[in-house]
Amino acid sequence: MPIKPTEHEDEYFARIEQEMKEKIKNQKKKRASKEEREKLRELHFMKCPRCGMNLIEIDFKGMKIDECTDCRGIWLDAVEFDAMAKMDKPVLERLFNVFKN
Repeated sequence: MPIKPTEHEDEYFARIEQEMKEKIKNQKKKRASKEEREKLRELHFMKCPRCGMNLIEIDFKGMKIDECTDCRGIWLDAVEFDAMAKMDKPVLERLFNVFKN
């Protein structure tokens, strides 16, 4: 005599199937957002946040400071900012004088 599935078994397999569909959906979404982030990174990498022109790296005391080739804006990454915050005041004044020209 064949065993007939109970209502509970149907619910169990339906839930498992739904969980698998959700997992696949989340993986696709994650992969798509990762690809989108990469595209955006390519578009914006080493571009000035103010005017969109190219940034060049300037070496100052072992730090790479980004300067815009057009508007001459100076941009610091978080690590660079922390390093500058720890510098002596005379060193910072010399740095700012370099960029005032």
